[in-house]
Amino acid sequence: MTDQFDLTGSVALVTGGGSGIGQRIAIALAGAGAWVVVAARRLEKQEETKAGIEAGGGNAACLQADLENIGKLDEVAAKATQPFGAPDILVNAAGINVRQSAAEVTPESWNRTLNINLTTPFFLSRALVPAMKEKGRGRIVNIASLQTVRAFPASIAYGASKGGVGQLTRAMAVEWSRDGITCNAIAPGFFPTELTAPVYEDQGRPEALAAQTAMGRNGELNDLDGLAVFLSAPASDYITGQVIFIDGGFTAK
Repeated sequence: MTDQFDLTGSVALVTGGGSGIGQRIAIALAGAGAWVVVAARRLEKQEETKAGIEAGGGNAACLQADLENIGKLDEVAAKATQPFGAPDILVNAAGINVRQSAAEVTPESWNRTLNINLTTPFFLSRALVPAMKEKGRGRIVNIASLQTVRAFPASIAYGASKGGVGQLTRAMAVEWSRDGITCNAIAPGFFPTELTAPVYEDQGRPEALAAQTAMGRNGELNDLDGLAVFLSAPASDYITGQVIFIDGGFTAK
């Protein structure tokens, strides 16, 4: 059974791997045996992830990339192959939430949110698919959200983008699963990250959100490990097009 969760020989590209959810998933995949390429804008944060992976006996490389520049994503995909070979796992974890009311949203902030959260995952995935087809196996893991299915204040652009991620995940699965490339999404509840810092800094709000879960607590980053490895490993061979919530039962109530 352990072979079903063994990623030895796999190459993973994790965007947004310098912090938060992306960083945690990068570390988890490396712990399961994958070679990991960490792609993000801030090189110093990537290096922190790389150092953490190597301290645990894993292998990692850094790829500084402007993931907002859609025209450069083919180049990002090509560079990602250089350290360990072509990735057969892609985790689209890079994302932003500008936190504006509807009245505050500008065309610039709207487009930036949709580009990073929705457009980049599609075009980067498409750039990596040919090599996955050659291998006969691929895993694409998108990062969805509670806002894939419900709305929160001051997040209209973010919510629109994450609703799109849910449908993008299903559409990508229909497009590529016959080639051995599965596509699924992880939809986290509330976890302590840079993106959710405003929530955790709002006095009393983390406790109120924890009370809304079935388990009575918010997420801890290591709660992501098992699902991230599962969706990247042979154990999930017949699972595709799914958005899986890891939220302590928040959406069950």
